[in-house]
Amino acid sequence: MNALYQQVRQSLLKLISYAIEALPAFLAAIIVLCLTNYVANLVREIVKKIGVRAVKSLSLRSLFIQTSYVTVWVIGILVASVIVFPDLRLGDLIGLLGLSSVAFGFAFQDIFKNFLAGILLLLQEPFRIGDQIIVQDYEGTVQDIAIRSTQIVTYQGEIVVIPNAVLFTNPVQVLTAQRQRRTDLQIGIDYNTDLRSAIDVLLQAVLDIEGVLAEPKPEVDGIGFGESSIDFVVRYWTLPQKIHVRRTRTKVIIALKEACDKAGINIPYPIRTLYYNDQEKYNDNAAIFKGRKASE
Repeated sequence: MNALYQQVRQSLLKLISYAIEALPAFLAAIIVLCLTNYVANLVREIVKKIGVRAVKSLSLRSLFIQTSYVTVWVIGILVASVIVFPDLRLGDLIGLLGLSSVAFGFAFQDIFKNFLAGILLLLQEPFRIGDQIIVQDYEGTVQDIAIRSTQIVTYQGEIVVIPNAVLFTNPVQVLTAQRQRRTDLQIGIDYNTDLRSAIDVLLQAVLDIEGVLAEPKPEVDGIGFGESSIDFVVRYWTLPQKIHVRRTRTKVIIALKEACDKAGINIPYPIRTLYYNDQEKYNDNAAIFKGRKASE
């Protein structure tokens, strides 16, 4: 029992002695990490100022800022590791990274996948900061494109954080990619209406609306014969942002209704025609019922 106690005591003394000897190295490593944090923030601000002058693309500017920040931190962590473990050399670090890459790959595959997707998105720029996009069930304005994820603000003011891998592997509809955007608005005209004059009335009503672009020109197309009306689609172009689309659509609806009322054009309700037959004359079961009565 005394031998076991002595062995445990000697092990603890060696551990404490090693900790005391390694304490300066740990303190130096902590200082290096603190300096790394300061330098990383300083480098990020410098790259941001240079990027504002030299790089017009917000996405590429964000890529340079984030890459410089991560690079400084990687260098600082490597220096701190060498201070804590003096026998650790660059070749040892490379070998350790090589041996642990498979384990890290399985453990952090989602992080690496989002990291790589973020870099590709920033380089290819399928959309930019400020664009309005639709991806899966989310629609909103791109607020930030980071290395791991992208933030969009919905029209209700909510922030949605979407992993970059989702954006990279799924269809993304960029609503503001072009300078203009078309809206198709359906309207039904009564069958007794002069269609040529009705088309002129609808077209003129759209042309006079503020927010409707003169080029490309608005169009009115017939799309078919409905149950109670002849159906048309009014096609017009606006600025691509959602706020312009919805506000202009409201103006167009009001203008079309007022123009139709002024021109005497009827926008009919759905109509159903019911036919009532003489039940005694056309009752198919009557003859069968009479035959049964006669047989009885």
